[in-house]
Amino acid sequence: MGKASFLPFILFFLLGFEKNASAGRHSVNGCSAWRTNVESNNARGWIVVPSRCVSHVGKYMERGQYLLDFKIAIEQSLAYVKDLELRGDGKDAWVFDTDETTLSNLPCYREHQYGGEAYNSTVFNEWVEQGTAPVLPSSLQLYNVLLRKGVKIFFITGRDEDYREVTTKNLMRAGYRKWSGLIMRGDNDQGTTAVKYKSGKRDELVKNGYRILGNVGDQWSDLTGTSVGSRTFKIPNPMYYIS
Repeated sequence: MGKASFLPFILFFLLGFEKNASAGRHSVNGCSAWRTNVESNNARGWIVVPSRCVSHVGKYMERGQYLLDFKIAIEQSLAYVKDLELRGDGKDAWVFDTDETTLSNLPCYREHQYGGEAYNSTVFNEWVEQGTAPVLPSSLQLYNVLLRKGVKIFFITGRDEDYREVTTKNLMRAGYRKWSGLIMRGDNDQGTTAVKYKSGKRDELVKNGYRILGNVGDQWSDLTGTSVGSRTFKIPNPMYYIS
């Protein structure tokens, strides 16, 4: 290749590199990397989605990638469940979180910048009281497989006991018709971290003879601490963080 023909090639390469790098900065602006670090539990203690990433999170939640990532996570759990051998004594158990695991609060967060606004308990509880949170289909699929296999289902939610009736109706409306326990925060659980609260409730299950074969949740605080189960499965959620 001569110098005359080589120069346009170099210019094309450099311009293309600059264009791609610029596109990467503007389209991602570090937000894809931020979301990856949220999911890997490197990013902790954050209060709101960074303002520069609100649009990124909204597109992730709304345009199919979130549900695809969710589906693949559940497929991993289904592969694990397929090979499970139960003891047949009624003590094989599975723990589900509720919000963003079995029920979706996306309609609520859509109105509040996909987590770009600080959590407001009044706003969220008003949403909960409507009892209209839609089902997350992949979790319902896992739930049905577990029921057919004879696994006992326990929901452990951070929702307060005051919302038991509406949560029960919402779960049933979404397709979750049978479970062995819906565990909610009581008066004695107020003020504790999610890790301490959920660990304590799982400890009680184990003390009662249950073997927790699996545990699925959207927060690392659902899956860490004590009595986490033989396998844990993390569901994506870049909208909020609970310690």
